[in-house]
Amino acid sequence: MHTKLRQHIEKIMPLTDDEFAFVGKHFVFKKFKKHQFMVQQGELVPYNYFLLSGLTKLVYTDPATDKEHILAFAMEDWWDNDFEAYYAKTRASFSMVCLEDTEALCLSLDDFNALRTGLPKIEHFFLEKVMAGFLAAQRRILSMMTSSAQERYEQLLLQHPSLAQRLPKTQLAAYLGVSRETLSRLNA
Repeated sequence: MHTKLRQHIEKIMPLTDDEFAFVGKHFVFKKFKKHQFMVQQGELVPYNYFLLSGLTKLVYTDPATDKEHILAFAMEDWWDNDFEAYYAKTRASFSMVCLEDTEALCLSLDDFNALRTGLPKIEHFFLEKVMAGFLAAQRRILSMMTSSAQERYEQLLLQHPSLAQRLPKTQLAAYLGVSRETLSRLNA
């Protein structure tokens, strides 16, 4: 399981065996079942999650209407979380729910800070991940503002074809901001 984490980190920076041993001891392995919450809206967020297997969604549920708004999906080799709640040690605004049985390496904020202090070059890795996530979020916001439903669907298929294959159609439609019926027409 740590092999996947090492491969993931080494896409950005090489690590010696000793450095990776130091990194690995800061993570906790956890298994989650389909439909289980990894993060629940209104609760504290004890970990940041690196997914080894499975599929999750990050959602905001409007308390007034109970309507679910999907912000993101995550699958193997991705990080996901309610990052504001994790870093600020506040209660979650979002929930992270497993759409499949999921395995993750979990990093507490104390362990994250110990990693950055004990191995300063790992800070470069996390900075690269944060910048990539920020840019992806900006592209998604711009796409939602300027692209048609058809264009957003085609972008998703182009960027993440395996993700689109694994998602229930209702979840995919909600993420794209369209009805299930509209998605069926786009898919035809």
